[in-house]
Parts: sequence; structure tokens; C-alpha cells
Amino acid sequence: MRLKPILLTFAFSSLLSMSAAENGKIAGVNPANIDNSVDPRVDFYDYACGGWMKANPIGDEYSRYGSFDALAENNKLQLKTLFEELAQSKQEQGSVGQKVRDLYLLGMDSARRNREGAQPVMADIAKIQNMKLADLNDIITWEQSNIGSPFFGCGVEADLMNSDINALYISQPGLGLPDRDYYIVASKENQQIMVAYTNYLEKIFTLVGYNKKAAKKAAKNIIALETKIAEWSMSREEQRDIAKMYNPVPYAQLCEEYNSIDWKSVFNSLNLNNIDTVIITQPKALKQVNDLMPKLSLQEVKDYLVFNYISSASSYLSNDFTEANFEMYSKTLQGTKEMQPLWKRALNVPNGILGEAVGELYVAKYFANGSKEKMLKIVNNLKIALGEHIATLPWMSETTKINALVKLNSFTVKIGYPDKWKDYSGITVDVNKSYWENVKNAIIFKSKEEYAKCGKQVDRDEWFMTPQTVNAYYNPTTNEICFPAGILQPPFFDVNADDASNYGAIGVVIGHEMTHGFDDQGRNFDQNGNMKDWWTEEDANRFKELTSILVKQYDSIIVLGDEHANGKFTLGENIADHGGLRVSYTAFKKTQQGRSEEKTDGFTPDQRFFLSYAGVWAGNIRDAEILRRTKTDPHSLGRWRVNAALKNIEPFFKAFNIKEGDPMFLAPAERVTIW
Repeated sequence: MRLKPILLTFAFSSLLSMSAAENGKIAGVNPANIDNSVDPRVDFYDYACGGWMKANPIGDEYSRYGSFDALAENNKLQLKTLFEELAQSKQEQGSVGQKVRDLYLLGMDSARRNREGAQPVMADIAKIQNMKLADLNDIITWEQSNIGSPFFGCGVEADLMNSDINALYISQPGLGLPDRDYYIVASKENQQIMVAYTNYLEKIFTLVGYNKKAAKKAAKNIIALETKIAEWSMSREEQRDIAKMYNPVPYAQLCEEYNSIDWKSVFNSLNLNNIDTVIITQPKALKQVNDLMPKLSLQEVKDYLVFNYISSASSYLSNDFTEANFEMYSKTLQGTKEMQPLWKRALNVPNGILGEAVGELYVAKYFANGSKEKMLKIVNNLKIALGEHIATLPWMSETTKINALVKLNSFTVKIGYPDKWKDYSGITVDVNKSYWENVKNAIIFKSKEEYAKCGKQVDRDEWFMTPQTVNAYYNPTTNEICFPAGILQPPFFDVNADDASNYGAIGVVIGHEMTHGFDDQGRNFDQNGNMKDWWTEEDANRFKELTSILVKQYDSIIVLGDEHANGKFTLGENIADHGGLRVSYTAFKKTQQGRSEEKTDGFTPDQRFFLSYAGVWAGNIRDAEILRRTKTDPHSLGRWRVNAALKNIEPFFKAFNIKEGDPMFLAPAERVTIW
């Protein structure tokens, strides 16, 4: 499905059960997860997580397996139970239960998909293959209103300067590989990936009827075109500058400057009426694509449009398609050895397309009583703590502090599940149609639903994650923090756990999302969600000076071989990690346990707090995935979300008696406190 051109929602993890009281111990810190052969003063991550890592070796279907994944796997088992219960009971035609059940069963029927082969897509492929150059705009418009985004991206979200109203955004087209550097940075690794990508392209073109020679030519055409797009694309670091991504232009100017597209036809097809202004996110890249389009041959255009279409459809077709997709995107790019079992792949589809309908069933069965109330209490305590931090910041003026506190006190808090569930009555699931046709029809419906929001009031009650998601987010245009039910389980949260465990885990998650409102991107938005500069010039400069220290700290990390972490790309998440730790620790110290020194399982309350935090990031990861995430993920790797982040937290050193000369020690002059 088409992604929005600007993704302004900041999630706690790029990912997506553990017992609440394993071995009779209080939830949150299981001594079995600790590796006592490691000195915490040398490598705290290996000390705190080593036992878990040894007990949870990475399976062949994973490129990375950690605490997040373990909880997500448990959620999948819960959803599987729900889906199987639906399959075993009568469901009224047109009901949510029928749609979820039948979509899941269609996904499970690999034998049918293998019989059908490429047949579900061939009529649409033929439509592209039979086009004439004069048909280009019609075909582009058809794909844009359908399932592709050739030559440009298009989406609707809040206007960054007027967050009450939804606006239309136009962006550069996407790439087949996850980052532009794969195309333009010369390295042995990238060369190997490009060879695999070429083989993948040749394979999928062959599967939809191209002969061997034509498939080779088509693959060459795609790589040549995408390389040009990559050369013009903004870097991942540049895309963190939100102001540069906000370029509103009148409709007439769009038509004049980007005239290779018949925008009137596109907008009419998408039912986007009375458009007077659009927001372009990458003007330079879009202009280059516009200038390139008339120079492409008809066959180059056809190959590109076919690839756009198959990229969306391949996961819902026969094993030939899904295995080719796995070989490229999971095995080559991530190092995964084995495809996920069919039931997990089948489950992901209704879980995405009918997300809140599934969430309603999930919450009714699995969301623990009392969780919402306890979470609200912890959130309130974190807000108080962050407010105290802001009020006492030595580097910020009183004027900016007042604005920051106004923004903090304007946060909307969403916990567990929405008060109003989405309506999926417009989506039909018909078992007489192919899996892909059902998915395509659902995508078309949801796309129309999104475009219908353009120019209308933003629904501030809408959720951007489903309740069953193991994650959390901050959204600057609505100034909201959200914690779905899926993450409100051990090891992150337990209503029966001690405060050290909850504040060290879910408390830091809460503080992390709050701090996103004040990171290098979130700080550009005011309390109403509008992109507005509420800082004095002196304070903004001081902030940048402090964040530059954090950038250097992470730039110095070697993640694998000679590959370094990217401190600028991960800056926002690193700011949020540091802020989340400090704010949650302050809130924890106000609890009864936080004020005491009473040990539990041999650990002081402070030690349990930091062990609980580290446990959130316990995990094993493959080398290929380390390299991929370093290129594409704005979050630091789990090891460094522990070892690097904690080096700026003074109470951590005291808790584990870490002193100058210890590898985990960082001299006070080199530390940084931002929030």
C-alpha cells in the first residue's frame, strides 16, 4: 500500500510471551536473563541481557530476535487463536468476523495460489503491456488510484502549518531497495546486493511472462531508472529537516513546473476536487523525474509500471513470487535464513487491512483489567517529572521554558485502544475471488478513504497504530502520545510489577515518546501541532550545540567491522532515549520503592530500574541486519540504546559502582544532558 510522503509519527521501535512472574520472581527483572560472567562495568548490555540472549538463540525465520519480537510473537499466537475461533464458528456475511476469517483462510490457501500462479495479475499486466505512449497519464493515474506510486508519491496528512486541516503531499517516487545509498555508494556489500537485486528483477519479470532476454533488459531498465532517482534523492539525514520537506505550491505552479504529469487527470481520478495548493516534499528530485519522463522509451515506461504493480502484488501470489521476494528482501538484505510459517504471513494481512476490527477482538480477550488506570498514573508522574526538568534546564531561557511547558501540558494521551472503532463496512471479502483481488480491493478502498480526507478537518481521535501493536508513538501534528494495548504487557508493563520494573521499562517508553515532542524534529512544532518556531535564537543554538555532542558520541560507535553508527540520522531517537531515561528515573525516585534501598533478588531499586530498561533491548541480530538497519533505521541498535545511552546518566554509574577507567564510564565533561 502507498506510504505517506512524510512519516511524522515517531515510534519507540522500528519493530515489531514472557511470563509476568517467571520462576516466582517479580515481573520485569528475571535474574536468569543476567550473565554474571560479564562485569557490568565492562559491558552492561552483555551483563544485563546475556542470559536472555543465550536462552533465546535467533531462529532461522528471524533477522533479529529480541524482547520486542518475543512479545510480538506471543501476540501473534493470541491472534491466531482468535482467527481460528472465527474459522470454527458461523459468521454472518458482511460482518467483521466473516471478513477477518475469510481473508485469513485465503492467505492460508497456498495450494490455490500455486494453481493460479500469475493469473490474478495478468489482466492488469496486459493493460500496461498494451499501452501506447499517449496512454501514459491514464496508466499512471490508474496505478496511483490503485496500488502503485510510479514517478511520484501522493498522500494526505495534516498540513504542517495548519494542523487542523488535511493537505495533499506530493513526493519523489520510492525505490526498490530501501535506501538510495545502495545505488550510489560504491562498496563490496552494495555490489553484492545489486547483483542479487538484478537476479530478483529478472525472476519476477519472467514470472509475469517476459522471456529471458526481455526480463534481463527490463531489470536493466529498472536499475538504470532507480539509480537516477537515487542520485537526485534527499539523503536520509536531509529528510530529517522537516522545513526543507515542506514546500507548498499553487496548483497552477505544480502543473507548469511538473508538466510531464497530467495533474488534472490524476486528481480527478483520485476524487481530489478543488485542489488549490499541494505540498511538495522533495522538489529537486521530483523535477528531475519530471524532466526524465519524456526521454524514456515506451518499453522503459512499461517495465517500470509493471514492476510497480508486481511490487505490491507479489506477497499475495504463488510461492514462486513469495520465495523470490523473501530471497531478496529477507535473506539477502537481512540475513534471514527461513521464511516465516504460512500462518504468520496469512495473519499479517487481516491484521493490517482490518487492523482496528482485529484490535477490538484482541482487547476484549487479552487486555488486562486495571492496565489503563495504572498507565494513566505513570504517564501523569512522567509529565510532572519532565515539567520539572524543563523548569530547571540551565541552558534554556525562561521565555522558551514557558512555551515548552505549555506544549507539555497540551499533550493528548491515548492508552490501550480508541474510544471509537473504525468502520470497515466498505471492504468486502469474497472467497470466490483470488487472494490478491481481495487485497487489492481493500487497498483501493482504504486509499479512497485516505484521499477523501483531503481539505477536511483532522480527526484527532484517530489512532496511527492498532491496539495489538507492540510499539508506541508520538505524533507532532496532533501533539499526542499513544501506547497501544499490545505493548502494555511484560517485560514492558505489568500491573503487578514493582515500580522499578515498570518505570525502567514502560516508564522510559513513555518518557521517550514525550521527549520526541522536544527532539530535533518535534521541537519545531507548537502545542497545537503547527510547525512554528517557539524558541529564542540563543536557545535554538544552545540546543544544537548539545545535540552535536550526542551526534559525535554515536558517530564514534563501530557497529560491525569498520561500519560506524550514524549519529545524525539517529539523533531524534537518541535524544528521546536519553530524555526518556532521565525523566522516568526522576519519576521513579518519587515512588516509595524509589526512595528506599531495599533489595529484591539481590538488586537495589536503582539497579532494578536500569536492568529493566536494558531488558527491553535484549536480543540477537544477524550481521546483515546490523548493516541494513544502520542504513535505514532511525533507531540505534539495541546494544547501543543501552550501552551508549546509559553513559550519560550519572545515577547509573552510582548504581553499579562504575568509575573512571571502566569501559562503561564516560567522563563528566564528555556527557550531555539535553532534557
